[in-house]
Amino acid sequence: MSSLKDILEFNGRFVEEKGYEPYITTKYPNKKLVVLSCMDSRLVELLPKSMNLRNSDVKIEKSAGAIVNHPFGSIMRSILFALYKLNAEEVFIVGHCGMSAVDPDSMIEHMKERGISDETFDILKYSSLDINSWLRGFGDVITSVLKSCEVVRNHPLIAKTIPVHGLVMDPKKGYLDLLSDGNACIEQQNKA
Repeated sequence: MSSLKDILEFNGRFVEEKGYEPYITTKYPNKKLVVLSCMDSRLVELLPKSMNLRNSDVKIEKSAGAIVNHPFGSIMRSILFALYKLNAEEVFIVGHCGMSAVDPDSMIEHMKERGISDETFDILKYSSLDINSWLRGFGDVITSVLKSCEVVRNHPLIAKTIPVHGLVMDPKKGYLDLLSDGNACIEQQNKA
């Protein structure tokens, strides 16, 4: 069942009643931050509130597990764009434990129930894609966040003066646990 009709009806009223006015701002983040977080729906409002961030403060990117899978993928491109075109100065990668137990076999079954054919999975297999590994959960959230921090921090297009922080959030209480202080990493690099 699609929500499109309800959304468009609400949107018509929203615009008519000028509900957008409290959200008018520029495209530049006031606090000069870019945050990569998990797409978990519990974090949509909780994460910004727990970080004292409002509508105009930050550029927020979402991906499953807050993972930077590829140094030249769309997540990394968005981080670069936020840093070099939108005046962000720091990167926060915020993971949480919700994506660590994805069962690829169960996910494939759900795909098949929605009409993805066995033939499609055969094509992927013969194209050298290990679909199970690709869909598998992200394992240990701490390792995943630290790995993503390293991908961003060591990217050839990231200036060594840009702090890249790694945190893990408790999606029940909003507590942030610092894993990697990007400022300390910069200081350590400068001493070396």
